[in-house]
Amino acid sequence: MKVIKAPEKDVDRKTGVFLSGSITNQTKGWRAEIENALTSYDVYIYNPLRPDWDSSWERNVDDSKFYNQIAWELNALQAADIIFIYFDSDALAPITLLELGLYARSEKLIVCCPDGYWRKGNVEIVCERFRIPFFDDFEDAIEELKRSIEIMERRI
Repeated sequence: MKVIKAPEKDVDRKTGVFLSGSITNQTKGWRAEIENALTSYDVYIYNPLRPDWDSSWERNVDDSKFYNQIAWELNALQAADIIFIYFDSDALAPITLLELGLYARSEKLIVCCPDGYWRKGNVEIVCERFRIPFFDDFEDAIEELKRSIEIMERRI
């Protein structure tokens, strides 16, 4: 397993998993849990959290650092074989909702949305409509992620 964080470049591409979800509530460490769960897999993990993020960046196309971050995320989403989406019940996560919408038809998604997320019903209905694997329980979602990676690795 190799973790690729923004703005790093992907060099020797293997199976890739993009970790989509709120970045405002980092206290639960869900991305680290996934990284730990996948240490024995030959997989790239695209993690949009960047160590040098600066909240003073202007969130518009004129700020090159912000622009490059969003471009990196869009490129990583497109390159990923699997997009794992986690809706933290303590966050609104509008960008995560956007990513769900962008990739709902892609057959690349695994979605975890626990009770308490303010738009859980919307997320669940979208997942049902597009036959996206949907989980209330984080551990169950990680097991599905592992199964999906194993299936992909057998195909390679």
